[in-house]
Amino acid sequence: MDAAFTAEQDEIRRSVRELLRRRCGSLRVRAAVDSPTGHDPALWTALAEQLGLPALALPERHGGVGGTATELALVGEETGRAPTPSPLFATSVLVAPLLLALGSAGQRDALLPRIAAGRLTAALVVPGRLLSTALALTGANDGDWAGGGRAGGVQARRTGGQWRLYGEADQVLDGHSAGLLLVPAHTGGFARSRTLLFRVDADAPGLVRVRQTALDATRPRARVQLREVPGELIGDDGGPPGPDVLSVLAAVGNRAAAFLACEAVGTADRALELTVGHTGRREQFGRPIAAFQAVQHRLADVYVRVQAARSAAYYAAWATAHGEDVGALALAQALEAARAATGEAIQLHGGIGFTWEHDAHLLFKRAAGDELLLGPVHRLRAHAAERAGLFEGREVAV
Repeated sequence: MDAAFTAEQDEIRRSVRELLRRRCGSLRVRAAVDSPTGHDPALWTALAEQLGLPALALPERHGGVGGTATELALVGEETGRAPTPSPLFATSVLVAPLLLALGSAGQRDALLPRIAAGRLTAALVVPGRLLSTALALTGANDGDWAGGGRAGGVQARRTGGQWRLYGEADQVLDGHSAGLLLVPAHTGGFARSRTLLFRVDADAPGLVRVRQTALDATRPRARVQLREVPGELIGDDGGPPGPDVLSVLAAVGNRAAAFLACEAVGTADRALELTVGHTGRREQFGRPIAAFQAVQHRLADVYVRVQAARSAAYYAAWATAHGEDVGALALAQALEAARAATGEAIQLHGGIGFTWEHDAHLLFKRAAGDELLLGPVHRLRAHAAERAGLFEGREVAV
């Protein structure tokens, strides 16, 4: 691989950082997460129209820029530094590639240009606690998370020539505000059950969405209830079978892990930057606390963790676009670095670091929320080891 970024990639990163510096300060972040949508629509419009972020990894024939998952993941490092409340992860990282891989020609033409332009946001209706399993990051995505033909999850049945969905999912990322919902649902009953993907519009009858409290308010969640909701099958209904939904979800999971790894690196780097600045200003016994060797050692340890995680995340961003499946391991390392950096930030900021109003807590909650979203770390590594056959014949404690 060529480890150097291209001039275009450097320009994308610089442009995103500059826009977020001007439009996504601490006060604006806090105001945005308290709004009904959970993000600033004006900022989302700017990210879409000025920088084209939702279009970054979409083909030009669908209104996209024609970039790859690499460019999108590098953007994640900048959105992790802010941290930016936006529908980018749910819409562009989770839903858009599913539509691209599984949608019919008509569905792609109708939906992807609107997503690329930032006019349509989307959410993947999978229970938050099971998202990492559905994306094949912490377990085999055999479909049980979607109901498995048993009670729970979302079920689909065909009535009078139309698909109807019923069930619910909680802690759905951006589920309360998205204009489009992609719903994996089980069909065929218990013995012949299979997972299919359905489109549900925000105004569909029988759809109930309620925003829930989340540890990380910059990633709002919702409970989504479907009560005989009409759904449109993603793909050609009645035509030849397309790619398997579960295998496509696994491929999307690798991209999502690479993106979130870069975001976690951005979060960790910003936390370290704030902490270094604070320890250089705060004085004790007549000199800055950064002059004390114990503080220097702690900051040096965090720096090494962040740099190692950055290397892993950058490699994952590159490898994802070249068909390699290393996102989960990079994510595990990045989540550990973010946890360490944000934890030290709170400790070394002293008394003010323990207040919810301080920026250190925005970063701390982002780091903790990301691990809840696609972790935990030990399961990411255990599943990667199991898939690689590293412990065949031996039990792995998870």
